[in-house]
Amino acid sequence: MSTGVYPMNRPRPGRGLELAYEKTIKNLRRLIWLYLILLIVEGSLRKWVVPQLSNPLLIIRDPVVICIYVLALRARVFPRSIFVMSLGIIGILSLVVSIIVLLPYKLDVKSLLGVTLYGFRSNFLHLPLIFVMANVLNEEDVKQIGKWTLLGMIPMAALMVAQFQAPIEAFINKTVGMGENLQIQAGGGKVRPPGPFSFISGPIFYVSAATAFLIHGALSRGAYKSWLLVASGFATVIAAAVSGSRGCVASALVVVFFIVVVMFVRPSAVNRFGWIVLTVAIVALIISRLPVFKEGADILSERFTTSAEAGDTTIVGGMLGRTLSEFTDAFEIFDKAPIFGYGLGIGTSGGAKFLIGQSTFLLTEGEWSRILLENGPILGLAFLIWRTVLTFWLLYLSLKQLKLGRTLPIFLFAAGFLGFLTGTLGQPTSLGFTVVIAGLCLAAIQNPTAPIETPKLAVTPRRPEIPRRSAYASRLYGPDADHSNGSVDR
Repeated sequence: MSTGVYPMNRPRPGRGLELAYEKTIKNLRRLIWLYLILLIVEGSLRKWVVPQLSNPLLIIRDPVVICIYVLALRARVFPRSIFVMSLGIIGILSLVVSIIVLLPYKLDVKSLLGVTLYGFRSNFLHLPLIFVMANVLNEEDVKQIGKWTLLGMIPMAALMVAQFQAPIEAFINKTVGMGENLQIQAGGGKVRPPGPFSFISGPIFYVSAATAFLIHGALSRGAYKSWLLVASGFATVIAAAVSGSRGCVASALVVVFFIVVVMFVRPSAVNRFGWIVLTVAIVALIISRLPVFKEGADILSERFTTSAEAGDTTIVGGMLGRTLSEFTDAFEIFDKAPIFGYGLGIGTSGGAKFLIGQSTFLLTEGEWSRILLENGPILGLAFLIWRTVLTFWLLYLSLKQLKLGRTLPIFLFAAGFLGFLTGTLGQPTSLGFTVVIAGLCLAAIQNPTAPIETPKLAVTPRRPEIPRRSAYASRLYGPDADHSNGSVDR
């Protein structure tokens, strides 16, 4: 449902109620923007501004998402779809079962509630926001968010370059909290620069989202200014080069690969593809001359070489192998997990903080394995099926929109589908980006406002037809007209 229009299936209210409804929708939009802003600055607050509040800031977006749900219920735009209802059932059952499972361990109330509630917020609390965003935002809102994403890519790339060139022990490379821990190293005495985020997972998601908006803007006339596309494209390539992360490069390449899908499903949508290739070639030539790009590329090349020696022969092969390992590892432990699991939140680093006082992985680092071990093979499998169905549903809807000439949903899907399917929801940044990208994708699908681009066909002009005369006029003036005076002549 687009904003500003009262639902058609409800009685038309008075003017006062309608104004109150529109005000609530505007406030919902503002809260969604606040959620996005906090997602970007959360890491900066935790590691630079108020590191002593690092742990509480893990859940800084939780009050915002709860307020969104309250306002959505008030405006009657909170979704009641099968996705939301089934997620609620799985979540409540998981919470209750987890408390029962943990009771015999005689944990204090703070630890018991802390670990289970943190697990609930990681797996279930934020996911309905996907569908609220789809009910509140429309395609123009999504494009506006894309504009600011592309603008933000420019200073983010500059920050990542500064982190890449700074010494490992520099303040700019500090991790979250009050400790002296530093960021993960990429090799050659360089860190994997996380930008404003806590860890490198933030730039991986951000670069893939920026790539999605970048390609959509290049294929869609007038979507974004040319200077913005060139500048953000330049910044995206630089950020990927200095990231020191194979995942960052691979996530951007996955989005680029979906151009092939667009060409196959809707060839007319890539009529500017030749210009895109030419522009990319020129920008790549300029970037390749920069010293920082060469240094970052050398470190990435070294990491790819090391990966190849370990068995990952290509970028795609390595990424495919890591993705497949999520499923294979989960199947291996499927029959080893307790029927009701070890308890919701036990496998998250935040949950471990409540139990042993430090962030670590008590079960496994794999997302599917974590869910099965926490929730057990019944509820855990139900949640994994939910995520899988959501992923393929978004793909189906995106392809339908692509057939109509709309490319934005399919590229947003490309940027986020691995997060939908196997993303680590226990990590706050990964959870936030998974929800936001899925919500933007669904909003662009459900509430399109831009006209469909269709190829112009040559049409032979037709001769204008002379308007036909009425039957009465034909009788009076036509060649077969009856000029008698009717009964008067008799």
